[in-house]
Amino acid sequence: MKPGKELLFLALGGSGEIGMNVNLYGCDGKWLMVDLGMTFADPHYPGVDLVFADLAFIEERLDDLVGIVLTHAHEDHIGAVPYFALDLGVPLYATPFTARLVAEKLAEAGISKQVTLNTVPNEASLSLGPFDIRYVPLAHSIAEGNALVIETPYGRVFHTGDWKLDDEPLIGVPATEGDLTALGDEGVLALVCDSTNVFNPKPSGSEGAVRDGLMEMVGGLKGKRVVVTTFASNVARLQTLGEVAQATGRQLCVAGRSLDRIISVAQASGYLQNFPETVRMEDAMDVPRGQLLVLATGGQGEPRAALARIASDTHPVRLEKGDAVLFSSRQIPGNELAIGRVQNQLAEKGVELLTDRQGMIHVSGHPGRPELEAVYKWLRPEILVPVHGEMRHMAEQARLGKACGIARTIVQKNGDVVRLAPNGPAKLAAVRAGRLVLDGDIIAPADGGAMAQRRKLAESGVVVTTLAVSPLGKLKSAVDIAAIGLPLEEDMEEFITEAQGDVKKAITALKGDKQRDRAAISETVRLTVRRAAQRWSGKKPVVQVLLRED
Repeated sequence: MKPGKELLFLALGGSGEIGMNVNLYGCDGKWLMVDLGMTFADPHYPGVDLVFADLAFIEERLDDLVGIVLTHAHEDHIGAVPYFALDLGVPLYATPFTARLVAEKLAEAGISKQVTLNTVPNEASLSLGPFDIRYVPLAHSIAEGNALVIETPYGRVFHTGDWKLDDEPLIGVPATEGDLTALGDEGVLALVCDSTNVFNPKPSGSEGAVRDGLMEMVGGLKGKRVVVTTFASNVARLQTLGEVAQATGRQLCVAGRSLDRIISVAQASGYLQNFPETVRMEDAMDVPRGQLLVLATGGQGEPRAALARIASDTHPVRLEKGDAVLFSSRQIPGNELAIGRVQNQLAEKGVELLTDRQGMIHVSGHPGRPELEAVYKWLRPEILVPVHGEMRHMAEQARLGKACGIARTIVQKNGDVVRLAPNGPAKLAAVRAGRLVLDGDIIAPADGGAMAQRRKLAESGVVVTTLAVSPLGKLKSAVDIAAIGLPLEEDMEEFITEAQGDVKKAITALKGDKQRDRAAISETVRLTVRRAAQRWSGKKPVVQVLLRED
């Protein structure tokens, strides 16, 4: 598919899910990519950490791809860059803070010299083929969150990226109501908009209010050792915690490599210039108990992060009964159990747990309904295209947009090719848009045989059966059986003995051609062992047969 005299939109990731954002705009024979993100795996992908969008559609059209423009530095928008940028072979564009983090990723992957990364000044413009692009700063939970104004011969798109409205953002100067209203006066064909918090009936809240809430909460914890966990990428929150430490007479300890990296990049980009000197983790316990504030990674329950190690007493920072941990972050769906495990370990120590239910210590980086309604009013788009959400989020935003007077909306999903102009919006086709996983060192299909087998192994275990037969199908060795993952700790020997007898009988019972057919023998052994396992355990394990010829 090659774009004609038209403006197309195609999401390969991030529509129908939260995370893994990859968006394409097509115009006059060319494609523009906006963001190249990934998501973290869930238990559906055992043994896997990272999940990517399948880029096969655009990989087959690389001659038509003009570049990749990155809106901001969250992993669900830039995390796939080091895995695919070299193969895509086009320049990357990002504002300074985002560019520094991307540069670190490229360096870690050893491909810095092979990938062109262009640092674009904040609020700058660039032209790529038929696309004229301007960065528009918007508030978000990271430095340099940006929307993109994408000008084409067929109309103007306002691509929000991730955003919120914040009267006191602490970091950066987002576009004002006047700026966005002026843009609306010029005319906006399509608003491609973040749907994450569409069910929230209230505004997301201000980082300034969080600063006040953290100041009050930490100030009231006199004599206690205090740990605060938050998203490492939230530079405004890091600045706030530096100010809180100074205002409450506490020394600040930073625990977590991702925090160290963000602080370094932020300072190189002109942020956190008054961030206080920090105490080394190894020296933190020498600081009087009521004079220490620890900023730790691990608010999502990550087992190797600082907070989990603090909770399990395997970290230089130790907590005692009466100390406090503040969760200045939200629970990402899917992480509830992991967070609960860490919180239960802390509670068992007598540590006080404080969240945004006890005070204003966290706000979202995504817009609630009042913010969406305000931006609709200012921009007045002809078309609304909800993205960055599960299907229920995007459908609800389409309903909200219609209720607010946007005449045309479309609910699309990954793989839907949507014509925005002329005569849009309209779905033209559905193209391949699946998932890939980083499995060890290999990027593989998420729905491939290996992943299906691994899920089966996790559910039912595995039994390996080894035996030798003669060319005439006579058993020539003992039948060796080893089982892993069957719930037969006390009965394992009896199960194996019975299964061995079953296999011997089954081989003896084979007649004619099957007696000499190695495939038939192997399948007979497999089914016999699986029946025995099901009889003993109720499970149907994977059965592997290793057949030798003696």
